Amino acid sequence: MDVIKLYDTQSHQIKEIVPSNSDGTLSIYCCGPTVYNYAHIGNFRTFLLQDVLHRLLIAMGYRVKFARNITDVDDKTIRGAQRENISLQSFTKRWTDIFHRDCEALNILSPDAEPKAASHIAEQIAMIEILIQKKHAYVASDGSVYFRLSSYPDYGKLSGIDVKRLATQNENSMGQTNLADEYDRDSVHDFALWKAYKKEDGDVFWKSPWGKGRPGWHIECSAMSVKYLGETIDIHGGGIDLCFPHHENEMAQTECVTGKPFVRYWFHSQHLQVEGQKMSKSLGNLFTLSDLENKGYDAHVIRYALVNGHYRQILNFTLFGLDAARSALSKLRAKVMNWQKANNFFLNESLLQKNIAYRHFNSAIEALKNDLNVPKCLGEIFSILNNTEGSESLFSELYTLCFILGIEKFVFHWKEDLKMAEIPSDIAELATQRWEAKQSKNFTKSDRLRQLLIEKGWHIVDHRDGYELEKL
Repeated sequence: MDVIKLYDTQSHQIKEIVPSNSDGTLSIYCCGPTVYNYAHIGNFRTFLLQDVLHRLLIAMGYRVKFARNITDVDDKTIRGAQRENISLQSFTKRWTDIFHRDCEALNILSPDAEPKAASHIAEQIAMIEILIQKKHAYVASDGSVYFRLSSYPDYGKLSGIDVKRLATQNENSMGQTNLADEYDRDSVHDFALWKAYKKEDGDVFWKSPWGKGRPGWHIECSAMSVKYLGETIDIHGGGIDLCFPHHENEMAQTECVTGKPFVRYWFHSQHLQVEGQKMSKSLGNLFTLSDLENKGYDAHVIRYALVNGHYRQILNFTLFGLDAARSALSKLRAKVMNWQKANNFFLNESLLQKNIAYRHFNSAIEALKNDLNVPKCLGEIFSILNNTEGSESLFSELYTLCFILGIEKFVFHWKEDLKMAEIPSDIAELATQRWEAKQSKNFTKSDRLRQLLIEKGWHIVDHRDGYELEKL
């Protein structure tokens, strides 16, 4: 298997990824959504980058066990269910189904395990009991249980937070207000493992040795990752906003229970801005997948735009960038279409070549293997395509690269997924004008009309003696 290198948040170094399991399986745990509303494009940027890493490992021949949790019990889900006067289970199932629908549209691979917090209460209680027995946790007078930060001298080794200067845990590592632990504690440093029942919780509670209540936010990931992946995880992923306090707290409580290192490589992705500004409802720039689809953008185009930025750099998401993504994908698909028509290359499962020696796209795959540099990979792909004649081996390598990037369905399965639609008369007229402009070498007008067709949802593919129109 080829060497893959990633930046490890804890050590601040780019490290070679080596499986710890004796059978060579890489274990990956990623924090999933809290299912109380639509996931927005900032959330999906994180999930998509995790998906690219997942796909890269598969394509490089690694055996992977990938787990991503669902947070289906917390303050937001409980309040949402109460507002709609339905059960917590019904409320979170609806939003979980919507999340899965969006993942499918964005071509995100399903995890091997997707545990839900509310289905693993017993495991969380068992872990809390061990922490109490080991004096790492204490029961407050109201029946809540808190982790005793002073019992874990390594606290802060992931995020670099200075415990002595830590005023509260109410801000995360992005400086955003953290509302996950809205309960009082004896020390501002300590965080909730179990939250005693309050009347605002309504009928949402479980019985425990300390009275009825529900688990805190952080303990769910510790309990579920240990159950599905073992006491030490190879790779733990999430957005940079989760580094503190969520991942710092996960590490502390898990290592205090097991006595072993919790994570070998921490994989954090930077956040997303929209048009140079922080996403917020008040600014009207908090987009969901449906919002952008309603503006006429295909989910694969949205995926391309969200992954086309290095994961350790802030991505400035713009509608202009979406247009550029659509243009780039259309060019890539047009190249593949021409190859398929000219050479009778056929799609089949063997096109996905695992752990192969790249003859044509070596620089592109090397960019991905060296700290998941997607922008450099895409740049290399287009550079090579512009200077290379099509061949069957190149066709296969390109398919595998597109699989890793998650755009293989858009680029290669155009016969299946992009059926020709009836062409409206105004679109046909624009296409005719564009062809005539090109033939008369008026390239400025030709390019303008091509862009206008794209904006209207049509892609034009030129041939030597004519052109074809396809509905985007």
